[in-house]
Amino acid sequence: MSELQTNAFWMPFTPNRAFKSAPRIVERAEGIYLTEKGGRQIIDATAGLWCSNAGHGRTEIADAIYKQAKTLDYSSIFNFGHELGFEYAERLIQHTPDGLNHVFFGNSGSEAVETALKIALQYQRARGKGTRTMFIGREKGYHGVNFGGISVGGIAPNYQSFGQPVKANHLRHTLDIKRNAFSRGLPQHGVELAEDLERLVNFHGADQIAAVIVEPFAGAGGVVLPPKGYLQRLRAICDKHDLLLIFDEVISGWGRTGSAFGAIEFGVTPDMITSAKGITNATVPLSAVFVQEEIHNTIMDAAAEGMVEFFHGYTYSAHPVACAAGMATLDIYEREGLLTRASGDIAKYWEDALHSLEDGHNVIDVRNYGLVGAIELRAPEKLSGKFGAKVSGMAWEAGVMTRGIGDALCMSPPLVIEKHEIDAIVDKLRSVLSTLS
Repeated sequence: MSELQTNAFWMPFTPNRAFKSAPRIVERAEGIYLTEKGGRQIIDATAGLWCSNAGHGRTEIADAIYKQAKTLDYSSIFNFGHELGFEYAERLIQHTPDGLNHVFFGNSGSEAVETALKIALQYQRARGKGTRTMFIGREKGYHGVNFGGISVGGIAPNYQSFGQPVKANHLRHTLDIKRNAFSRGLPQHGVELAEDLERLVNFHGADQIAAVIVEPFAGAGGVVLPPKGYLQRLRAICDKHDLLLIFDEVISGWGRTGSAFGAIEFGVTPDMITSAKGITNATVPLSAVFVQEEIHNTIMDAAAEGMVEFFHGYTYSAHPVACAAGMATLDIYEREGLLTRASGDIAKYWEDALHSLEDGHNVIDVRNYGLVGAIELRAPEKLSGKFGAKVSGMAWEAGVMTRGIGDALCMSPPLVIEKHEIDAIVDKLRSVLSTLS
């Protein structure tokens, strides 16, 4: 690439100067494989960015997008509608936990979180509890990059760069390598960390808190899994103090844990779920917030007849082409059994394969659930907190795409992955680990 070709594009979440001095350019994608410019194949062990759950290049989705764009490429969703949006919403709620049967569409996970936070505030005002304007997030939580998301999120650089425009406090994170190293599935230790919510309620007062928002497992925080019983305890404390509980399932949704949603997998029903990424297999941007019946009805009933009930939305909410992509994605998930595949034999094979790296050089933890996993590394002092990015670069050169987060290599392969492809990922990572000094 010449300087002219690379200079205009300001890349997100990327050290631009370093990238442009040695760019990694992906030209094609099919199945679980990426193809670099030049023809070299890379195993995509991250499903793009936790999102291409059905694998790349699904012709059914591409055909649906093409057909819809030729029929109805766009129509305003403010005071108008198209049948596909209503049909798609009805179909989506067939996969959500009981009671979460209303859908508000956006275009990204960040927008879904922003929407959920606004719904929480609107609900509290509608029921006469307008003092409840604070949110409780969690350290290591990632909830997108809008001002609401960075306020409730627990990713330090995001918070430190832009501050906290929305009132929020944070629970302690649940990563405890000392007690839970090399856990298979949910960690045994740490349920008591949920009691941190009681501390924050006592400090701020329940009458100040609108909602608690957490990921069932923290994705961009480094694949941090909830200890056994932890999510159940959060639900109980929220019920005790009349707090809403929001699950951010932008990453954990659509089959990643072995159920359609982590809420179903872990047996905890929140009041709202945010969803994006895998909802369209990442082909067209789309997000959704699934909202509990009582919340929706309270907001509707508080508005005067003929008035807008919720002053929020996006130009591209329920975009017809995105809805078509989502419908085609659901066809694949349902037909191929992908929403539950990560609860079966392939998940056990993934677990055993990842844990075969336990004795790898500098490996201090391996953790997994469903088809997600992380390898925590002992970093040299000068690279502490950055070692994952360095090793992830080495993995790319070895032919496998991972995410380096802190000192961990994080993975979430497409749900269509086969055993021989898992073997290839682990073999390549074993080779990389053997070179670390």
